[in-house]
Amino acid sequence: MRDIAPSYWVRRFAALIPAGGRVLDVACGSGRHARLLANLGYQVEAVDRDALALAALDGSQRITTRIADLENGPWPFDAACFDGVIVSNYLYRPRFDALIDVLRPGGVLIYETFMVGNESLGKPSNPDFLLQPGELLDRVRRRLTVIAFEQGRVDEPNPAFLQRICAAAGGVGRLPTWVQARAV
Repeated sequence: MRDIAPSYWVRRFAALIPAGGRVLDVACGSGRHARLLANLGYQVEAVDRDALALAALDGSQRITTRIADLENGPWPFDAACFDGVIVSNYLYRPRFDALIDVLRPGGVLIYETFMVGNESLGKPSNPDFLLQPGELLDRVRRRLTVIAFEQGRVDEPNPAFLQRICAAAGGVGRLPTWVQARAV
C-alpha cells in the first residue's frame, strides 16, 4: 500500500527543481507527490498505468495525467523536456537511463525506492524490485551530479529498506536553506 503523505525525501529536495518548472511524477499512483509539487507552483505530468488511481487527480490545477504502461509500452516522453523527475516506490531498470534523458540541463532527479533487505519486512520482496547496495548511486553518478544519497533501514512512516538519491543534470546547485544551516 502506498503512503498518502508525500515522502520526506521528495519534500526535502523539491525546492531544488527550477522554480515553476515542468516535473514528471513517474508511477504516481493517486498523486501524493504530484499534488505537493503542483502546490509548490510546478507544472506536473503525472504518469501511471492505473487509470483509476490517476482519476484521483482529475480537476487538479497544474497537473496533467497520462495513462501509460512504462514497462510494456513505448516510452512516451521526449529528451530534455522536464526540470524535475520524481520516482518513489517504483523500479524498472530498463527505463532508468530514459528517466535521466528527460531531464533538462539543471534539472533534478529525486528518486527513492526499496532495496535488498526489504524482503525481511514484507513486500516488495521480488529481487526485480529491490535495489542492490549502492545501485542508485552507481547508476546516477556517471551522468548526473549527486547532491545527496542514503541507503538503509527506515522505521517511519513504515519499516522499509530504502535507497534515496537527489541528483542534478549539470553542476552542483544550491542546497535547500535548512540543509545549508546543518552542513558543516
